[in-house]
Amino acid sequence: MRTVGSYGCPGSSSAFCCHGTVTSRIASATDITSPEELARQDITTAADSAYEKNTVGDRTHGGITSHKQLDSGAVSVAGRAGYQVSWRVNTARGPAVTCSRCIGSEAVITVRYAFDAGPDGPPLSLMDTVTKGIRPIGDSATSGGAGSSIAP
Repeated sequence: MRTVGSYGCPGSSSAFCCHGTVTSRIASATDITSPEELARQDITTAADSAYEKNTVGDRTHGGITSHKQLDSGAVSVAGRAGYQVSWRVNTARGPAVTCSRCIGSEAVITVRYAFDAGPDGPPLSLMDTVTKGIRPIGDSATSGGAGSSIAP
């Protein structure tokens, strides 16, 4: 998910950025099964992919100059135990917040949040709102699973 609209990335004349993104994926390329260990490892990758370099190597925000851990701890998402790590990153062009939440013990799901800090970025409370809205497929709130509400 991305915020509506985009803007020219401050460190790249050809790239476009969004004030907030949320992505999820199955953490299948690792032998790590502990959500805590995976979240602690993933936060660096999450921050780098959002604010260090894009897929073609452009430093879209001028690169990360420093970071500070805001919090970490156990979370529950859709009835499954998980772990989160949140950083405030400073880029050459300004501050941002990134968070990695890893859920589960079998197929671990990683949810990454990258929000620009300041008045143009979404409120940080939206991270918790999105997390609380995550439901397992088959839950009565999902009405049939992913994509079921998309018309053919």
